[in-house]
Amino acid sequence: MAGGRGVSEETWDVAIVGYGPVGAALANLLGASGLRALVLEREAAAYHLPRAVHFDDEVMRIFQSMGLAEAILPVTHVSPGTRFVDGQGRLLLDWSRSPDVGPQGWNVSYRFHQPDLEAVLRRGAGRWPSVALRSRTEVFALEPGAEAVGLRFEDLSNGRIGRARARYVVGCDGARSLVRRWIGAPMEDLGFHERWLVLDALLRRPRPDLGDHTVQHCDPDRPATYVRGTGDRRRWEISLRPGDDLSALARPEGAWPLLSRWITPEDATIERSAVYTFHSTVARRWREGRLLLAGDAAHQTPPFLGQGMCAGIRDAANLAWKLAQVLRGRVPEALLDSYGSERAPHVEGYIREAVRIGGLINTTAMEAVVPAAVLRGEATARLAPVRPALGPGPAAGWAGPAGRLLSQPRLSDGTLLDDRVGLRFAAVMRAGFAAALPNELLDRLSAHGAVLVADPAPSVGAMLDEAGAQAVLLRPDRHVLGAARDAAEMRALAEAL
Repeated sequence: MAGGRGVSEETWDVAIVGYGPVGAALANLLGASGLRALVLEREAAAYHLPRAVHFDDEVMRIFQSMGLAEAILPVTHVSPGTRFVDGQGRLLLDWSRSPDVGPQGWNVSYRFHQPDLEAVLRRGAGRWPSVALRSRTEVFALEPGAEAVGLRFEDLSNGRIGRARARYVVGCDGARSLVRRWIGAPMEDLGFHERWLVLDALLRRPRPDLGDHTVQHCDPDRPATYVRGTGDRRRWEISLRPGDDLSALARPEGAWPLLSRWITPEDATIERSAVYTFHSTVARRWREGRLLLAGDAAHQTPPFLGQGMCAGIRDAANLAWKLAQVLRGRVPEALLDSYGSERAPHVEGYIREAVRIGGLINTTAMEAVVPAAVLRGEATARLAPVRPALGPGPAAGWAGPAGRLLSQPRLSDGTLLDDRVGLRFAAVMRAGFAAALPNELLDRLSAHGAVLVADPAPSVGAMLDEAGAQAVLLRPDRHVLGAARDAAEMRALAEAL
């Protein structure tokens, strides 16, 4: 990536504060859109130990839109899902996932090692000459103005103070976000705050008996979660009690007594032992003028659904195309208000479900939702997946399916839809419907940046059946902007562009 030469004289389109997975994803999306982005990151390199370990098919589809899915696949492991067992190991709830590719064009659940993923994302951002990185740079002040935001920062390698200007600043700077403090955005507390010990281990010898499923141990004495990672990596998250010695447990040698029910030092080495307080919070404001939030700066979730990083990557996808439209003068700046209005209810839905799943690990809560026959070991219950809806946002034409994420069809030539479309709008139509539309209407759609897809593949028809429409106009983040059941509604979609 470019070194940010001349940042004191230039005004960037976007400054990204923080270069974790969310900041790197946003840098990729902005770079692919041709926007000039300056990334300011305090650390010299990506953190070398495990943190996030899961992403889903929707996030892989976002990676696909960046052109990075094929590079990410080799550093992942497809997860077969989650099982909930009681203190005696009896199966209570089964949340298994199909090993087959799902409707989004990808497997439903992937495990990964975060340093591996970040390496791919950072290499990906380096493809774009319009993206510049300044590492070992700590932002300490923001100066919002009418046309741009001034940023003041310290070069931690030499103590020098620098300045830059950007038309928008996005805080991807974590739970203690500086950008959020400048916005003055309070966090809404959703009521979950618990201390857990997170242990990442590397197996010394094969332990196939541990299994590939994530296992939620619903043990009232000591709830715990087991996660199978990539290669020989395994993770345990173990609930802590008020009397636990946190300083001892934060050292690998002190954590072995809690791991002894599963593995011993002969089986594995502990790579990381860390005490975390899991929170459930959502920012009440995601934007103040030219300042915006994404990732942990805007929300925190317990890990029981594995949706923390996923939510931040979705933030980046939602925000990137809106910034591109605004910065190119195609739409009013008010479009950016829909970023928070769409994302906040969506992420809150996932957080509340994660809190509920966390409650299920408690036997008392389990009794409230699991049939007695299951608890007696006479049957097994199944858990249904959750996909919250986006909150209110832009819509055009027939708004019935607006804001929905439909399946990703494979076209007649074998190409997945997103590979054909890229980070552009897409007008996906039934072939017969498209053939009957006036050429000037189709020309208008194309002239305003929409890729026309009128493919006879059955999967295209199935996607349109989901929408209940003859055509849909998909946003660059692949959510539906609007749909059409007739030519008049199709014209309204064209006018919306």
